[in-house]
Amino acid sequence: MADLQPSHQTDQPLNKFQQGHLPNGNQAPGDGLQARGQWASKAEFLLAVAGQIIGLGNVWRFPYLCYKNGGGVFFVPYLLFLVLCGIPLFLLETSLGQYTSLGGVSAWRTICPLFGGLGYASQVMILHGCVYYIVILAWALFYLCYSFQAELPWSHSPWRTSLPENATSPVMEFWEREVLRLSDTLDELGPVSWKLVLCLAAVWLVCYFCVWKGVKSTGKVVYLTATFPYAMLLVLLVRGATLPGAMQGIVYYLKPNHTRLADPQVWMDAGTQVFFSYGICLGSLTALGSYNKYNNDCYKDSFLLCLLNSSTSFLAGFAIFSVLGFMAEEQGVDIAAVAQSGPGLAFIAYPRAVAMMPLPQLWAVCFFLMIIMLGLDTQFVSLEALMTSVTDLYPHLIRRGRRRELLLLVVCVVCFLVGLVMVTPGGLYVFQIYDHFSCSGASLLLLSIFQSLAIGWVYGTVLV
Repeated sequence: MADLQPSHQTDQPLNKFQQGHLPNGNQAPGDGLQARGQWASKAEFLLAVAGQIIGLGNVWRFPYLCYKNGGGVFFVPYLLFLVLCGIPLFLLETSLGQYTSLGGVSAWRTICPLFGGLGYASQVMILHGCVYYIVILAWALFYLCYSFQAELPWSHSPWRTSLPENATSPVMEFWEREVLRLSDTLDELGPVSWKLVLCLAAVWLVCYFCVWKGVKSTGKVVYLTATFPYAMLLVLLVRGATLPGAMQGIVYYLKPNHTRLADPQVWMDAGTQVFFSYGICLGSLTALGSYNKYNNDCYKDSFLLCLLNSSTSFLAGFAIFSVLGFMAEEQGVDIAAVAQSGPGLAFIAYPRAVAMMPLPQLWAVCFFLMIIMLGLDTQFVSLEALMTSVTDLYPHLIRRGRRRELLLLVVCVVCFLVGLVMVTPGGLYVFQIYDHFSCSGASLLLLSIFQSLAIGWVYGTVLV
């Protein structure tokens, strides 16, 4: 790892590798920095990485995992994985990009051709992630549009025609009948929902214009998308803490259960959460680091960003579980009945909670704006990482004129067309398949092992 860290002395002589592959210690092979681009400031890099790694998993997965896996005890395996795996690999990928000034594919092909497949594997996972992750934003935009009505549509049920004993809650009926129009099985895909198609197209359009000028546009947009969710999270945190039952929810969130440490599933959940939330092995950290100056202090940046990520996850738990505690008290049920993870929290549990609050439209708008911003910067930064890798493979062909913008348009349109299958009545089942298998913990673990071997045992040995 130390071999990959750029020198902090601008006048230090370049080693043999840098002289052969990085002219002036700053350029990608065969192309200049001016053509490739750089971050206009250190803040743009930090905000872009923060936007990439701080996403929906921090809000809807980490708090639930704490509750599910022994409360405060979950921090023991989480912190171990964070220190031993998360931060070292985060630094490895960021410094790799900064050292080579190349994207995820070209960086591995340059320093260690034998492991060039690592770059391609990471880009395949990013591509799959871009296809399905943005569907969540389409759902959130759908809810946001409905949040401006005089009465929240999921607070009452115009669809309830079944018998009382078979009837579901209004929020479930809105989610399944109005948003998803859910079919019974995967075999019944059915026609697309045109409302969701419009939402999906709108989000893809925003992503395109966030990335179309490369880091020049991405670096400016992250000032909004990476900071706005914190403002919304703070608002929801203050509001949640003032609700009746909030303390009960926080106790459920943090109450330690030491016996859970003996369960292997707790350790697996902790490791998987670290890999997912830190964006490791997806090539995005390498791509974002490649736009840094060669002598940037990426060592300090990595620790700062990792601390910010984990702190956000921890604080989000207070905002979420204070609201869930309020909901449990209002309904007179145990918090286990309302605590959910993933889409169940964002589109079922939380909408049900805000419908019970005074001024429900205001809190619904705040929540879904936060969800959209959290997911949006993760989405377009991942798209930027993908474009960086492709552009670095063919710099003379793609960087000239408007070819990059045209290629980006093609990628967005193709991903949009593939994603249409997820806005059908059977689309939720397809979404769940993508979610469980396209970027699974096993794939990330395998890539991380080979990355460590490539740097520590192959590339490091060659330098010696």
